[in-house]
Amino acid sequence: KKLYCSRSPTDPDFGVASMAIFAGLLTFVSTLLALALRHLLRLLRSRAPDPAAAAGFFHPYTNDGGGGERVLWCAVRAVQDLCPDLPCAVFTGDADASPDGLAARALDRFGVRLLRPPQVVYLNKRKWIEASTYPRFTMIGQSLGSVYLAWEALNKFTPQFYFDTSGYAFTYPLAWLFGCKVLCYTHYPTISSDMAERVKQRKSMYNNNSLISGSIWLSRCKVLYYTIFSWLYGLVGSCAHLVMVNSSWTRSHIVNIWKVPERTKRVYPPCDTSALQVCLDSHQSQSIMCCDHVNTL
Repeated sequence: KKLYCSRSPTDPDFGVASMAIFAGLLTFVSTLLALALRHLLRLLRSRAPDPAAAAGFFHPYTNDGGGGERVLWCAVRAVQDLCPDLPCAVFTGDADASPDGLAARALDRFGVRLLRPPQVVYLNKRKWIEASTYPRFTMIGQSLGSVYLAWEALNKFTPQFYFDTSGYAFTYPLAWLFGCKVLCYTHYPTISSDMAERVKQRKSMYNNNSLISGSIWLSRCKVLYYTIFSWLYGLVGSCAHLVMVNSSWTRSHIVNIWKVPERTKRVYPPCDTSALQVCLDSHQSQSIMCCDHVNTL
């Protein structure tokens, strides 16, 4: 007698069941690998050399001119104020960066006067964190690329305090492995529940092109990809000893994924209010002059 399967491979329920089994097996294997990796990391860390008494700031782009760079220089200045004898180093991929040049840029561009120029550690592997290097699977590609870049950085100089100001969370286990205390300032999470929800709803947006949103199977595969990435993101993020975030929205997402609420602090980003004060003073003066002119009429 011939045996017939009660479910056809074309049956939608059959596809869902197959996807569930695959996801379960993948989760089980990933958990085993994570436990083995954690044991290996502990073993390797016990053999790592002692780091230098210094603060190292992982900021591969020191000429982006945005809020992230302002945070970098404010953090360097804060460390110099709190620990005047602690050297500060900046890991950068900008070949034209120099200690005096970076100090001058911090003052001219952001109004942050450093007590002394930082040391500069040049990185040659920055292309591995650029989005253009990964046409597909950009998030995981850049994340793994950042580990490679951090490997170069920490082999060149291993500081006691590793401070990430650019959001490269996948570098934290490596810094921990090198014996560093890991601190970070997170502007926004690499992945959030909002991103996954948009994929589930098959909405075509910046993180979900029409090719994927138009296919139920591709959408399911991407949801699985996001689920695994989110789990990995939480695992690496939890390696940070101190987490600073720039808003309540970011904190809620980071706490939800990294699961370290006691180490997560909300620190609002530094803002240059001096220019605003000048504008207010000028406007106030004009208002007074205008009122005085009206009174004389």
